[in-house]
Amino acid sequence: MAKKKMAKKEKQEFTPGAVVTKPGSSKKYHTGDWRTFRPVINQEKCIKCYLCWQYCPDSAIKIDEKTGKVYVDYTYCKGCLICMHQCPAKAIEKEVEKK
Repeated sequence: MAKKKMAKKEKQEFTPGAVVTKPGSSKKYHTGDWRTFRPVINQEKCIKCYLCWQYCPDSAIKIDEKTGKVYVDYTYCKGCLICMHQCPAKAIEKEVEKK
């Protein structure tokens, strides 16, 4: 079989994205505006296993140091609902975000 010559491709220039130029800079950006759904924690159902806190990719689940209760920092919560899916007690429900 005859080998086909590959056409030479031009080198493309790309602007790097998602680059963290300064450590901790994500705290400056309030990403909670992206949500369609928001997680709502039912404190009466919560068993304080903290799986929601462990799995939250945005560190938007916080733990009150005095009471041990978890709450959502909606300034940074993007509404991915991973916390809801990980909760074994089904203490987190989704609500449509009201803008």
